[in-house]
Amino acid sequence: MKITIEGASEEFERKLLALLAEHRHELTVTADTEWTVERAERYLRSLTAGARRFVEMVVVDGDGYLDAGQLRSVLGKLNGPTVALSRAIPRGVREGWWPEGTSAPISPVYDPDNPSWRKNIAYQMARENVPVFQAAITRLALMKGPAHWSDDAPSALDLPPGWAAIDDVPRVDLNAPDGETR
Repeated sequence: MKITIEGASEEFERKLLALLAEHRHELTVTADTEWTVERAERYLRSLTAGARRFVEMVVVDGDGYLDAGQLRSVLGKLNGPTVALSRAIPRGVREGWWPEGTSAPISPVYDPDNPSWRKNIAYQMARENVPVFQAAITRLALMKGPAHWSDDAPSALDLPPGWAAIDDVPRVDLNAPDGETR
């Protein structure tokens, strides 16, 4: 029997995969390990600032391929960002953000003239993942904009959290000379 489920939520997928894991000896289970905008966004949010900048440079500046020298000129040593990138995938599997078998979105390109040294000359992303990560980067950039308050915007004159109305809260009297406190 072959079952295909499309359009299910990630929560449903996790629950279904957990159930199928109980019967793994009887079944062959394959999970969707493709990168989606939501997964890419979660991946980017889980990274350190340097690692996120690394990904943004490869995706936006390099359109999926960027020389290591260019990355080093902006970020300095690449050890920190690359370690953060390598730890993000296993952490995402542990946290249930994506299924086991999801591949790292960025991979190193080694110097073919010196294969034993394995010096990274560039970093690349699979072509099909570039638009997915571009969309995720755009969504995150739009979220960083100014706060959009609802009708219940906090007042600067509200009591600080943990203070009661009868507490002696210092206030500035804007009508008093020199902004005296009362």
